Parts: sequence; structure tokens; C-alpha cells
Amino acid sequence: MNKTLLRSHMVKHNDTQERLANYLGISLSRLNAKINETGNAEFKQTEIAFIKKRYGLTPKETDAIFF
Repeated sequence: MNKTLLRSHMVKHNDTQERLANYLGISLSRLNAKINETGNAEFKQTEIAFIKKRYGLTPKETDAIFF
């Protein structure tokens, strides 16, 4: 998980963690856990797909962030 790259796309789209959490239907604390990879928290495939769509990520950009 490249949290710096994810955050750069969030900034580029003038997005906040709170808005992204709401978009994904999860709590802000859960999103933070997933971004920081704490407590074995990981993004689900559906969440990755939603983020890809929200920011218009290419497959290469998606892989660079999440894999």
C-alpha cells in the first residue's frame, strides 16, 4: 500500500479522508486503518474499484497504490 500516492490523488481531486470514507460507506477510523495498514485492515477489491473510478486511475496507477 502506497499511502503517499493515494493521498496525492486525493489532494489532486480536492478530496478528504472523511469524504472518501463516506463514499466507500465505511467509518473514517476504518479508512485510516486501511490506509495505514493497522490491525490487519486492507482494502477490499470493491473498495479499490470504487477508488479507481472516483479518481479515474489507470490500471498501472491502481497497482502502484494498492499492490
